[in-house]
Amino acid sequence: MDALLNLLQARPDIRIGVFFLLGLLVGSFLNVVILRLPPRLFHRWRAEARETLALPVATGKDAEPPPGIVRPPSRCRHCGQHLRPWHNIPLLSYLALRGRCGHCGAPISLRYPLVELFTALAFAIVAWRFEIGPAALGALIFTGLLIALSGIDLDHQILPDNLTLPGMWLGLVVNLGGTFTDPVAALIGAMAGYLSLWSVYQAFRLLTGKEGMGYGDFKLLALIGAWLGWTHLPGAILIGSLLGALIGSVALHVSGRNRQTPIPFGPFLAAGGWIMLIAGDFLNRGYLNLSGMA
Repeated sequence: MDALLNLLQARPDIRIGVFFLLGLLVGSFLNVVILRLPPRLFHRWRAEARETLALPVATGKDAEPPPGIVRPPSRCRHCGQHLRPWHNIPLLSYLALRGRCGHCGAPISLRYPLVELFTALAFAIVAWRFEIGPAALGALIFTGLLIALSGIDLDHQILPDNLTLPGMWLGLVVNLGGTFTDPVAALIGAMAGYLSLWSVYQAFRLLTGKEGMGYGDFKLLALIGAWLGWTHLPGAILIGSLLGALIGSVALHVSGRNRQTPIPFGPFLAAGGWIMLIAGDFLNRGYLNLSGMA
């Protein structure tokens, strides 16, 4: 193991390749999380609502819990057949099957290989940015969390507490040893991340009578602040807002929808946080130099 770690440390090219392959595998798992976690949450929330309202217990299919994250094995959403092991090889199986189920020939969503490829590329960039050590491991976990949350928010416009809150606490624990920032900066980052968007939300609601974002966005920014510290929050918000305005406007124009159509902010905020993970120190120094504050 020590020899392998030393090799990865000494050879950035090998490290990037290994992290890319690891990203393909993790991306395949993240697809499962994005697909299966929300239905399980909805099932639990409906059961809790029935209990609170004293409604009859659900029966039949409504009473059956959706598939778990790990069990049962993946199956085709069209024909219901369990996928063979070689059908689950990240990216390669999609190309070999030409984007279709190996049993019934139904088309497979392009989203699955894209998530795998995107995760692999993100992991490769982490390998380029960080040497082998706690920071690299933490960056991989942070990246996986952001991708899972982004996918769920795009599909359902929710950012589950099951991911944001443990992710925030994990960020605080990771920084007890100063992995990305010092513990005080991480704690202030978590508090400032939540309160900053909460304040914007309350001001917008008072001025317009509408809700401009959800509470999940506050918790996501708290997660980012806990991992990266408060100094990286302005950059994450600015980058996320710019990406949201640009990509959201293009998406609305292409789809022909009006500006009242809700657009999830989570993926853009996550992108801002991840960019600050990779280049935050450089961007902050550049801003201070340009503003004359350095």
